Amino acid sequence: MLKPFRLLLAAAAASAVLLTPTLQAAMPADAGISAERLGRVDELVQRHVDAGSFTGAVVLIARDGRVAYRKAYGLMDLATKKPMVEDGIFRIMSMTKPIIGTATLMMIEEGKVRLNDPISRFVPEWHDMVVGMPVGAPGGPGPGGGGAGPAGGAGPAGAAQEPRYYTVPIEREITVRDLLTHTSGVVSGRISNFANRAVAASPTETLADYVPRLGKVPVEFQPGTRWAYSAAAGFDILSRVVEVASGMPIDRFVKTRIFDPLKMRDTTYVPPKNNPRLVTLYSRTPNGLAPAADPGFMNGVYFSGGGGLFSTATDYAQFAMMLAGGGELNGVRLLSPRTVELMSSVFAPDTLPGRPAGESFGLSVRVVNNPAARNSFLSEGTFGWSGAFGTHFWVDPQQKLVAIVMTQTSNREFLNDFENMVMQAVVR
Repeated sequence: MLKPFRLLLAAAAASAVLLTPTLQAAMPADAGISAERLGRVDELVQRHVDAGSFTGAVVLIARDGRVAYRKAYGLMDLATKKPMVEDGIFRIMSMTKPIIGTATLMMIEEGKVRLNDPISRFVPEWHDMVVGMPVGAPGGPGPGGGGAGPAGGAGPAGAAQEPRYYTVPIEREITVRDLLTHTSGVVSGRISNFANRAVAASPTETLADYVPRLGKVPVEFQPGTRWAYSAAAGFDILSRVVEVASGMPIDRFVKTRIFDPLKMRDTTYVPPKNNPRLVTLYSRTPNGLAPAADPGFMNGVYFSGGGGLFSTATDYAQFAMMLAGGGELNGVRLLSPRTVELMSSVFAPDTLPGRPAGESFGLSVRVVNNPAARNSFLSEGTFGWSGAFGTHFWVDPQQKLVAIVMTQTSNREFLNDFENMVMQAVVR
């Protein structure tokens, strides 16, 4: 039954020994991956395409610096029935964060930034910040409280969605480390998300316009006391830190210092207008998949470090393989091995409030610290991250393996199964 699948893999490897100027192909068996077991990956992805979980996908698996499997599934667009292509361009959303994390670490290696630097060193407006506390919290005003002070943030009658809160002084300044590990409390909960609406960037504004205003937004908790995901703001701030430290706009920094050296030719902040390889974005509705509009910040003006990039599976593989190679890919070194080791170390353990069991957080990446507790086939020390629209990657240092899947409709259950199906195919 799987013979046609093996023939497809053989033909692909034979005809694409050089996938890009920096990526080499290999037969699965030569990379210690079972061609027969890869058929289970194939079946999993195709089953979700057939079920309408997403219109199409691109999968890439590499080991020991060579691509053992790359395949496109389904459609790029339902209306035109255009087949998915292996070099399809996807909105990678939060998979932008590890790239900005890498840019920040490059600045740290150059001595221009420190992990414990306060953000106010780069953005002076980040002084005298406050923490938002819900009314009724211990020590505060209102039922269950007992402290004194005015209640803030209460909206007019009927505005049930607006949180009622008061503020207390922040105990210490927010640092670069806090932002890299999502332990800052910046725009990462109900109070801070609500307060952020008053300072949100307009379509014509840049990081330099928006980030200083964020210093007036209450944070969700005292820095370092818990983990809570900062979906956009945290890494937008880090992007501004890189801009100030390097003297270069973040879009130019990542292009000249990361994308160009790694030959990531399709990775950009600029929406690809009329590009036939741009995959259509879909949301899930009761009536099936429906086309969705790009987020407003994907406008070619505001360069969001939290989720603004477009990329391909092959491009992102080059970035991931650089990390798997200890900061180097084909003679191009962006980071030292020690820095990559630090990036994938446990900074926010799974015992910290907010983290799930078996899954800690490093510097801009998820780190698997206990596969059994996570119910995962991934090796201990595996690191990576995902994007809101269905993109996902990881680097397994033990197995020297990189895996990427890109879709444009999120499905967390599929991603968990995809991890296991890839890892069960590794046989030596």
